[in-house]
Amino acid sequence: MLGNPGEPNGLERLWTPHRMAYIKGGGDKADDGCPFDRAPHLPPDQSLVVARGKVVYAVLNLYPYNPGHLLVCPYRHVADYTDLTDEEVAEVASFTQDAMRTIRRVSGAHGFNIGLNQGSVAGAGIAAHLHQHVVPRFGGDANFMPIVGQTKVLPELLTDTRDLLSEAWPAG
Repeated sequence: MLGNPGEPNGLERLWTPHRMAYIKGGGDKADDGCPFDRAPHLPPDQSLVVARGKVVYAVLNLYPYNPGHLLVCPYRHVADYTDLTDEEVAEVASFTQDAMRTIRRVSGAHGFNIGLNQGSVAGAGIAAHLHQHVVPRFGGDANFMPIVGQTKVLPELLTDTRDLLSEAWPAG
């Protein structure tokens, strides 16, 4: 039963219409405003880029699941993992390892969720530009707030997290 739009159903909702501009930024062409094409060219205080490699870079997720949630992205605007070059595949893997080591060193993460969402039906918010999630997990990080309050509490500003991870990232 769907109910009427104006009737309460016991769930509180946190509406985030500002996020729609971010989601809609992921079209099929590199020149249509893709945030992953823009990020490496922005000043450090705006980009949230943590580390840069030859063909990929690591950037904090603007809407993190946990502190330190970052994305490993190729500079090249490519949507599908099977379209990556061998060099891109190798550097995505290497950056993922570096991300895990760095996040563990900086925050003491207990585990990680790592993955690619290929296509919008698979959950990719920006399907046109491949990006691998590296999500640190901590014992007890699924506390009562997301369940009862339908709200995620992040204990650190993104710019502070970027600074910590950037400083601790291994020199390439």
